[in-house]
Amino acid sequence: MKLNVNEIFYSLQGEGGRVGEASVFIRLTRCNLNCDFCDTDFESGQDMSLEEILSEISQYPCHWIIWTGGEPTLQLTDEVLSFFKEKGYKQAIESNGLKPLSVLLDYTVCSPKGDNTTFIKKINPKVNEIRLPMRIGEKPPGFEELPEADAYYLSPVFTSDHQITARNIDYCVELVKNHPQWRLSVQVHKLINIP
Repeated sequence: MKLNVNEIFYSLQGEGGRVGEASVFIRLTRCNLNCDFCDTDFESGQDMSLEEILSEISQYPCHWIIWTGGEPTLQLTDEVLSFFKEKGYKQAIESNGLKPLSVLLDYTVCSPKGDNTTFIKKINPKVNEIRLPMRIGEKPPGFEELPEADAYYLSPVFTSDHQITARNIDYCVELVKNHPQWRLSVQVHKLINIP
């Protein structure tokens, strides 16, 4: 069994409920969306066996994997998750939620985009966190439209224009102040420039 891997790197989780935790990121190729604000190259990659991936990540002292992408559910199977679970790894996923998330995952992040929230709620009724990318002028959906979650985050979209990014952050701060059921999740890794 092989996965098409864009990159593997060791860093800190930079956003959401696990911010600051050391994690091994495995970025898989391909996505089922084409978001105009996406800052990730997920088109190119190399085929790697599970044993090759294990060899690569075993050099790090951390036993938390974050499956990300692209959209990791396009490749990730229970067989893959079981393999790494048997090797002692806890596993999180960052997904757009358009495909079912496995019960074998230890932590699930759903980041809906567009008008798919009702559909996502039907196939993923419960997740650990909802993390919505948000730009100035956009409105978050109502909680009744979203999967049940332990925490709900608004994540300001970062752009190459620092003034637009600052306005997105200010906008999300005001949204959270006016709707305190939400929390703010700023991409700390981009602010302090860590991979």
